[in-house]
Amino acid sequence: MRSPGRRATRLNSPNPLWGSNGVAFGPDGRLYVAQFLAGKISAVDPATGDVDVVVPMDSPVESPDDLAFGADGSMYIADLVPGRVWRRSPDGEYALVSEEVKVPNGITCVGDRLFVNEMKMNGRLLELFPDGGDPVVLTDGLAFGNAMQLGPDGCLYYPHMISRQVWRIPPDGGVPEVVAEDVHDPVAVRFDLGGVLHVLSRGPEGIVTRVDLHGTGTRSLVTSGVTGLDNAAFDAENRMFVSSFASGGITELRPDGRTRPVVPRGLDGPYGVTIDLGGTVYAADHYRLARPEHPDEGGSGDVATEILQPFFHGITADGELLHTTSQFGTVQTYDPATGTTRLRANGLNQPLGIATRADGALIVAETGAGRVLAIDGTDTVTVLAEGLDHPVDVAFDAEQRCYVSDDRRGAILRLDEGGEAVPLAENLGAPQGLAAHGDELFTVDTEHRRLWSLSLTTGTARVEAESLAVGLPPTTVPRPSPALFTHQLPGLAPRFAGLTAAPDGSLLLSANGEGTVVRLSRARSDP
Repeated sequence: MRSPGRRATRLNSPNPLWGSNGVAFGPDGRLYVAQFLAGKISAVDPATGDVDVVVPMDSPVESPDDLAFGADGSMYIADLVPGRVWRRSPDGEYALVSEEVKVPNGITCVGDRLFVNEMKMNGRLLELFPDGGDPVVLTDGLAFGNAMQLGPDGCLYYPHMISRQVWRIPPDGGVPEVVAEDVHDPVAVRFDLGGVLHVLSRGPEGIVTRVDLHGTGTRSLVTSGVTGLDNAAFDAENRMFVSSFASGGITELRPDGRTRPVVPRGLDGPYGVTIDLGGTVYAADHYRLARPEHPDEGGSGDVATEILQPFFHGITADGELLHTTSQFGTVQTYDPATGTTRLRANGLNQPLGIATRADGALIVAETGAGRVLAIDGTDTVTVLAEGLDHPVDVAFDAEQRCYVSDDRRGAILRLDEGGEAVPLAENLGAPQGLAAHGDELFTVDTEHRRLWSLSLTTGTARVEAESLAVGLPPTTVPRPSPALFTHQLPGLAPRFAGLTAAPDGSLLLSANGEGTVVRLSRARSDP
């Protein structure tokens, strides 16, 4: 980052894996990791932790959630949001296998045979035929399917995430059978080399339930501490490696519960960022509220999870409370002291940036509707401004004037009486995060990766930092945004580079191009 006016300090380390979902060992012995939020697949050397991108962001694959390898070394990919299943040949060529699977997630190969299930209510488990032929439905009625595997008895095992069960069915079809009930938030089923079933939990504790189905039948729990487990794979030495949808990374999980980081975990985004009166920094990180804790500021140097709950995108601190938005339609208030959440509004069209007005009302950029809303203490919603292009964030200055960033128009707007939107500055690229401090307004331009400062007294604009780690990597070819919803379920929310001002005048930036929160402090030579 080049910063003529600011000194940059990362509060956490960059995240090599923006979320880690399906994992499978490839023919080369590396662990391949599907990154749903990032839209790419990487290969990890389990000995060194080195990460190589194999399926880049600008490939035909939009939202890979799980993967498996066929007998010939082909990689099969469940592309969840568009509802596609891909084959990537050993020489890197992509071929579409199917567009007939709804919300495809769990995927596995049995020799040359390919099986996929659906992550939805009344989902199906299907066999697909890469060389042509109509899919065959083995069973339906799945309560959100996910990662599955062939068991030592020759049956396919798969979770029902919502009903907390594990089922099995012969790969040639038959009557499905429940094999485990009351399993803690099951998200994936995996067998080790000894035939013991491991059921991963998607909850905050990182619980793995071991079931000796084909031996004594005993059940035991291991708590890994890896929040939001997603999937697992065993290597040739029966070592277990797990992934996390909530924080990325790859972790070796030993039988006694000890862990060894292979690829460090971090932030999946981040999206919005805020700081409370006590100096605690919170990042809205899609699946959770996270706290990056820099060691020089009294923290652990890690990223802690405040609460695991989808979906957090915009955030602002208000006394002891945190107000959040989800681009899937909600506004909520979370109380860290009690761990309780209050729904403030629902059914909105992609709400994103949020700020608190002096009278306590929540002001929200309803991005998809081109509006700015106010939500009062009784949760009554009123429209402050409408007819905007793509309002992304909102902020107030010391005089309680409201400002809005619009990343399609490339402008910062001031909302005057009656909802009139007056341009304050234009030609700013794609301004997203917005913050005010003193007589200055700041915004982060995700198109040109710049931090702009706007004087509220003179109206002049200047660049305070460049080459910020926001937005897509510079060499990535943009592609159309994936769908926000798919089959009435959340799809992929657009990224958002949040910005907030700390009381000391420093700025906190969601550097979503690398998975960090960056503190931008005034250079000492500045007034």
